[in-house]
Amino acid sequence: MAAPNRRVDAYIRKSPPFAQPILVHLRKLVHEACPGVEETIKWSNPAFDYKGPFCGFAAFKQHVTFGFWKWELLKDQLPGSGGTFNPANQFGRLTSIDDLPGDRELKSIIRAAAKLNDDGVKAPPMRKGPRPALKAPADLVKAIGKNKTAKATFDNFPPGQQREYIAWVLEAKQQDTRDRRIATAVEWMAEGKVRNWKYVK
Repeated sequence: MAAPNRRVDAYIRKSPPFAQPILVHLRKLVHEACPGVEETIKWSNPAFDYKGPFCGFAAFKQHVTFGFWKWELLKDQLPGSGGTFNPANQFGRLTSIDDLPGDRELKSIIRAAAKLNDDGVKAPPMRKGPRPALKAPADLVKAIGKNKTAKATFDNFPPGQQREYIAWVLEAKQQDTRDRRIATAVEWMAEGKVRNWKYVK
């Protein structure tokens, strides 16, 4: 096993308490299933390299994400986030170790990802051109329309920033969650904020 990266150690220590056992567990399984993996930090989050980009995880306030670089070639083995597969949540929004597949299944996926790199398989080319438009749902449009400032902000957003709000609302699985997200979206847009304003430096 390669020596632990101190920056990854520090990242885990600074993560929310609920996230730490998830990150420790994932880190352990990645090393066990792919002994030659090396730890690093990419885009401010822990990442694993194995003969090229491999996988990584990230901790947020209420969930953890874990995913593979060549996810498109592993899609049939990944649980996704329910419904339409979401590459940003290849294993869903993890809030405990119990949200992960069993160790044997997860190690099998890790080994499959490692074999892709062993065999020199390239990741599919990145999508060219803009993403297809995502239509704003009627309830979001109605709520935004009731607040002139929020509507002006939304109308002036580039398509990508509009899409982030629309996708956030559409991803809500419960009506209560959807209603809260719409209310929050209107509040943030009334303040001129993009969806991920908390992460904008």
